[in-house]
Amino acid sequence: MTARGATTPPVPDVFDPRLYAAGVPHERYRVLRDHHPVAWQEEPGVLGWPAGPGFWAVTRHADVVRVLKDAATFSSYLGATQIRDPDPGDLPFIRRMMLNQDPPGHGRLRKLVSRAFTPKRVARFEERARGRARALLAAGLEEARAADGTFDVVTAVTDDYALLNLADLLGVPPADRGLLLHWTRRVIGYQDPDEAAETAGAAETGGAAEAAPTSYRPSGAPATPVTPVDPRSPAMLSDMFDYARALAAYKRDHPADDILTTLATDAGLATAELEMFFFLLTVAGNDTVRSAAPGGLLALAEHPGAYEQLRHGTVGTATAVDELLRVHPPVLSFRRTAARDTELAGVRLAAGDKVVVFHAAAHHDERVFADPHRLDLARSPNPHVAFGEGPHVCLGAHFARLQLRVFHEEVTRALPALRLAAPPRRLVSHFINGLKSLRLEVPA
Repeated sequence: MTARGATTPPVPDVFDPRLYAAGVPHERYRVLRDHHPVAWQEEPGVLGWPAGPGFWAVTRHADVVRVLKDAATFSSYLGATQIRDPDPGDLPFIRRMMLNQDPPGHGRLRKLVSRAFTPKRVARFEERARGRARALLAAGLEEARAADGTFDVVTAVTDDYALLNLADLLGVPPADRGLLLHWTRRVIGYQDPDEAAETAGAAETGGAAEAAPTSYRPSGAPATPVTPVDPRSPAMLSDMFDYARALAAYKRDHPADDILTTLATDAGLATAELEMFFFLLTVAGNDTVRSAAPGGLLALAEHPGAYEQLRHGTVGTATAVDELLRVHPPVLSFRRTAARDTELAGVRLAAGDKVVVFHAAAHHDERVFADPHRLDLARSPNPHVAFGEGPHVCLGAHFARLQLRVFHEEVTRALPALRLAAPPRRLVSHFINGLKSLRLEVPA
């Protein structure tokens, strides 16, 4: 609260995606939580994208949870779930995805796909994930010792770790797995000029498309557009959907114990629904771990005492993973649209207003988390919202937690210390809390 006679500080901008390349703007979030918990944000044109109408930023934990739980008031369907408004012509297409639906339609789709995410199916991946983490870390350390004593854990380890685990669960053939990373980067990194240029360049040269064998990719599939467009548009997703249909057809003829076989044969999904599930699982399933794994290492490198606790078993890895997700949530923001006139934290919202929750702000709310900027690997309770809350809570949260727990257990075995060799390079995005590079020193 502002002291009597003091001036209320102005509302800081937390929209510009370029802010996040320098780090999560925690001081701006604190100002919002303390003085403007539901604050109007302008939405100027930036990075070549047009201006928008503006939105309400929600930063306190209690208000974030309320918005995420109350789907009747705060809709995922009306305007979808990204801050930027989609093209009106694309909105019906975008609404096919479970992420952009409200109950009861959302519940029907969630029930159908939940049969594929059985705990037994997920649990059996632990041994495979552990071997993969161990092998990738060993290769990264070997690379470092043969070079300058450093390696980029993102490109050497975590990108492949997340990608290959997801590909196994989905049932994507080994030769096609580079496509999943290409599609993820194209969708997640569209705000980042470096990422957008790199994925557009791959499409222009045919690099990504050529990776798909003809047995899974129909001949004559359209090439990925080179000109920047919204990655949620039908034009930007046509190659992914072509692949999803072809792979689903293959799975019907050659069933296996994987999620895509279940979706293609047992889930009762229409073709359009299956395409959207493939999109959602490919992008969200990959990037959650792809962002959280290096983000957790960065937090531990910045808190060497906490890393020592983890190495020596003073704290449990499962509890530590939740704290690392709190301090580095993979998703920074999610948008809802007010379905009716309402009030939130004393602020009147009109039907049709955009309402955006900021996860990292909620995770550092002193009203809920004691000393929130301290990394406490034993923190309990830890009501973070890294996997959402309410009807849209992440279906694959247990799979993500398993991967992160195994990953950090293997890191503590492979590296006696975590030392940064260079500042991290962060994704330009107000949506995904991504790291493009995290270079570590390898102890002699």
